[in-house]
Amino acid sequence: MITHDLRVMADAMLDKKAQNVIGVDLRSIGTAITDHFMICDAGSTTNVNAIADNVIDKMRELGRKPLRTQGMENNFWIILDYGDIVAHIFLTEYRQFYRLEELWADAPQKEYKDRPKTKKTVKDAE
Repeated sequence: MITHDLRVMADAMLDKKAQNVIGVDLRSIGTAITDHFMICDAGSTTNVNAIADNVIDKMRELGRKPLRTQGMENNFWIILDYGDIVAHIFLTEYRQFYRLEELWADAPQKEYKDRPKTKKTVKDAE
C-alpha cells in the first residue's frame, strides 16, 4: 500500500514536470519523524504550486488528505504532511541550499522517473 502511495505521489510530481524526484526511506532511522520523504524541485514558484496542487489532488483520489501543509503562501518550499509520507516540493535554489537528502544520507533513496506512456490505438478506444 505505501509503495503504491509513493508511486502515485511521484507520478503526480512528474506529471507537472518536477525535477529530481527522490524518495527517502526513513524507517530504519530511529529518530525520523515520518516513514518516507518524497523530494522534488521545480524552476519557478508557479511550477512548485502546480506540483503541490497535483499531489494533493492525486492523493485525495486515494482517500488521503494532508494532515498539515506549509509554504503554500510563497511556493519556495512546500511541505505536505501525510503522516507516513512527507512531500517536500522545492524551488530549485532552495533545494540546492538546504540539501535535504544529504541530511538523511544514511537512509535508502530511490530516484523516480517518468514511466513510458503507452500509445492508445483506435482498437483500445473502442
